[in-house]
Amino acid sequence: MEPREQTDGRLAALTGVTGFIGGHLAVELIRRGWRVRVLARSPARLPALPVEAIEGSLADTDALAGLVRDADAVFHLAGAIKGRDRAAFMRANAEGTAALATAWRRYAPEARFLHLSSMAAREPGLSHYALSKNAADEQLRAIGGDAVWCILRPAAVYGSGDRESLRIFRTAAGPVQPMLNGPEARLTVVHVSDVVRALLAALEAGAEPGCHEVTDARHQGYRWAEITAAAAAALGRPHRPVRVPAPVIRGLGLVGDAAALGGIVGMLTSQKAREILHLDWGSDPAAQLPSALWRPEIDLDEGFAEAVSWYRGAGWLR
Repeated sequence: MEPREQTDGRLAALTGVTGFIGGHLAVELIRRGWRVRVLARSPARLPALPVEAIEGSLADTDALAGLVRDADAVFHLAGAIKGRDRAAFMRANAEGTAALATAWRRYAPEARFLHLSSMAAREPGLSHYALSKNAADEQLRAIGGDAVWCILRPAAVYGSGDRESLRIFRTAAGPVQPMLNGPEARLTVVHVSDVVRALLAALEAGAEPGCHEVTDARHQGYRWAEITAAAAAALGRPHRPVRVPAPVIRGLGLVGDAAALGGIVGMLTSQKAREILHLDWGSDPAAQLPSALWRPEIDLDEGFAEAVSWYRGAGWLR
């Protein structure tokens, strides 16, 4: 559905609009009648949406003041999923969140603040990324105080436009489908549309400060065999799962570390390997948003079919 430009006067300030989830959120906010103001390092790279752009970064205090001033809601989705070292992740995720939260409390203290974190934040010892997301959450708790704020920690997010989950379908389109962990491991996932609805539900509820996990209806997670089966079905391929041994994943992570030293920063590093090989990414139902407020609507089979259809239509997948 195309976003409509008619507004009801409410203003949402948004970081991360050029990212996967941020783009979906901006479209839905506009469709619901919100005015949207976004922070952008390069306004020329913004999607073709009716938004007001503030040029700058999370390190630019003047830009952050201009972003949040007079806002009714502040959505913080920007962050780093790749980085050269711990300092880079902390600068982008923890320090960036603190800077935005500080601007919010100073220039728009009545606005509601919605922070999109990650389920990785509950395991800060796994990686620099997980540590930085945990630190970002703690920064918001400290700065937010008794104002209206909410932290959402989604599971692995997938859906139309996502280049990271595209890798799952590209590999699943081959003669076999790689399973990246053992049979005892559990991975939770959630469709991007459900994440956007969760953000907006938390906003409209105006609940007391808190932190919630966001998954699809399978809170306990999926076995890798189930994930590869759903990917194969969405692609119309036979299901031939093959487990990738943990030492291979660790070895590929070390290759990524070496590449990063040479200036090529990719997703798969030894840090990311530890996240992949973590056994329990399940979620307790009590950690989710209250069911009266929000429930996931898209299951794995439906979501994967939608994603594959979009990838093929966009020419990203044969």
